[in-house]
Amino acid sequence: MNAAFFEVERLSLSFGGVKAVRDVSFSIRAGEILAVIGPNGAGKTSLLNLITRVFDASSGSIRFNGQDILRLARHNVVRQGIARTFQNIELFEGATVLENLLLGRHRANHGNFFSQMFNLPSVQRAEARTRERVEDVVRLLDLAPFRHRPVAELPYGVRKVVELGRALAAEPRLLLLDEPASGLNPEETRRLAYWLEDIQAELGVTVVMVEHDMSLVAAVANRVVVMDQGQVLTDGTPAQVQADPRVIAAYLGT
Repeated sequence: MNAAFFEVERLSLSFGGVKAVRDVSFSIRAGEILAVIGPNGAGKTSLLNLITRVFDASSGSIRFNGQDILRLARHNVVRQGIARTFQNIELFEGATVLENLLLGRHRANHGNFFSQMFNLPSVQRAEARTRERVEDVVRLLDLAPFRHRPVAELPYGVRKVVELGRALAAEPRLLLLDEPASGLNPEETRRLAYWLEDIQAELGVTVVMVEHDMSLVAAVANRVVVMDQGQVLTDGTPAQVQADPRVIAAYLGT
C-alpha cells in the first residue's frame, strides 16, 4: 500500500465546556477501509463533521494528500476528493435515482462559468465523464432496475444504496460513511459488505466508516479505531479490538 495520505493529528472539538472530540490522532493509507466504532455519544459522527468542515475544530489538524483541509473553505472539501453519506438519508425524494446520482456528481464538478455558458469542449468532456461515472455507479450497486424511479417510492434499504451511490458519483478518493448498515436487514448488510469490497478493490477508494454492526466491520475493515468519550481508546485489526478488555468495558460498561 501507499504511504499515509490521510492523517488526523490531535484533533479536538468543544461545545462550550463539553469536549465532543479530544486529541484524536490516526492515519490511513490509500486504499484502506478504516472503521470507527464506539458507544453512542463517543464522538464518531462529530469526527466526520470535522473532516467535512460542518464543524470548525477547536484544535489539531487534518491532512489529506498532504494538505491541511482545516484551512480550506467548506465548499472546497468535496472538490478535494472527499464525499460522505449521512445517518439520516439526505436525498431528493421527488427526484429519480438517476437524477440523485447526477446531482451527487455535479457537486464535485468545478468548471468555470465562462466554459459552461459557451458549452466549451472541456464542459462537453466533463458532461460525458459525468454520464460515464454515473452509469458505472448504477452497474456497481445494481441500481439499474430503479434508475428512473423516484426515491420516495423506494424501500429504505434501496434508498441507503442510492445514498452510497450519490457519494460515489462524485468520484471521491476518500469516502466517509456514517452508519451505512443502520436500518438494513442481514441480507442487505451482506450485500453492502460485498459492495464495499468492490469499492476498495475496483475503484481504489479509501473508506472511513462509522458503524455499529460488528459483523460488517469484521467483514470489510482493515483497521478499527475505537472511540469512547470523545477520544481514541485503541486502534488495531477487527480481531484485536474485539478482544481488547478496554473495548469490552466501553461497550458493556463494566
